[in-house]
Amino acid sequence: MEINLQGRVALITGGSRGIGRALALAFAQAGARVVVASRKQESVDAVAEEIRAAGGSALALACHVGCEPDVRGLVAGAIEAFGGIDILVNNAATNPHFGPTLEAEPALWDKIMQVNLRGPFLLAREAAPHMLAGEGGCIINMASVTGLRPSALLGIYSVSKAALIMLTRVLALELGPQGIRVNAIAPGVIRTEFSRPLWESEPMRQRVLQATPLRAVGEVGDVVGAALYLASDLAAYVNGAVLTVDGGMSEAGVIG
Repeated sequence: MEINLQGRVALITGGSRGIGRALALAFAQAGARVVVASRKQESVDAVAEEIRAAGGSALALACHVGCEPDVRGLVAGAIEAFGGIDILVNNAATNPHFGPTLEAEPALWDKIMQVNLRGPFLLAREAAPHMLAGEGGCIINMASVTGLRPSALLGIYSVSKAALIMLTRVLALELGPQGIRVNAIAPGVIRTEFSRPLWESEPMRQRVLQATPLRAVGEVGDVVGAALYLASDLAAYVNGAVLTVDGGMSEAGVIG
């Protein structure tokens, strides 16, 4: 079935590159008016212009998702431009520490939690009242298979994504009665700049392939398809779910 998001407004964080950029372009192609958010204004401007050039409607706004005033400004800007928010995709994430968890400086722990967990909380908190004022809506949190299985090299990131999965389930319980569906996507290793250390070098790539039953690195389009499904009416009865897009990696044991 063709995904139709006509008449809906989608706010996508981390939308300047990788999965976020692909989501913004795909949601616009499906008919949504898209608010593209990221840290740097020039980066989201480029994505919004790409959407407009293809005949879509887009607004570009800079936002640090872990900063409450920025989040308030982002949601206010979306409401002012498009009159509401129907779909929120919490895609922005960071991971400045790659290695044993207890070797990380506490400041790195704080930075990861600020973006990966506090950000989705703040955005849901600001966006949900506007969804409630309309006809409901949907929130999609971009988690990770490392939130389902531990990773020896991505420990803090794993903790942040495990907490995001629980936030997804809690909000699904709390917001479901008001018609807001809250779900998560848990990608495995997807070929993006963010995950480059996991697939660029041949030794690491072989480790990833051996840990993945489908013996392949995922592509951005694999995640986009899952997000379009969750945002559409095809998923009208899907709430509190964690959709893994990982080639079976989460079934194979410890990651990394």
